[in-house]
Amino acid sequence: QVQVVESGGGLVQAGEALRLSCKASGSIRTISSMAWHRQLPGKERELVARRITGGTTNYADSNGGRFTISGDDARNMVFLQMDSLTPEDTGVYFCSANLRTYRSVQYGTYWGQGTQVTVSS
Repeated sequence: QVQVVESGGGLVQAGEALRLSCKASGSIRTISSMAWHRQLPGKERELVARRITGGTTNYADSNGGRFTISGDDARNMVFLQMDSLTPEDTGVYFCSANLRTYRSVQYGTYWGQGTQVTVSS
């Protein structure tokens, strides 16, 4: 079994920062990438940022350079530093891991339950 668990969400005021953490654990053979996604109220889930194992990163254009993804490959963790938050960033933030377990031949995507981020004006 594989677990993906996010933490670090909460309530902040506009202009403040938050750092989200995500850890993948369980019967993991190899992780190819981990990513952060978000679902804003009334909208579909969207990619925020992705980090390939080894360090390569890419970001959605909508972040405006305010978000930074980083990771710790040895601990199967990824982080999302969110600066200058606005009320429009309010939503549920999800972590995903594209990985291969010891029982699988192919890679699959595993999701966390999400963490709520609320930005007040």
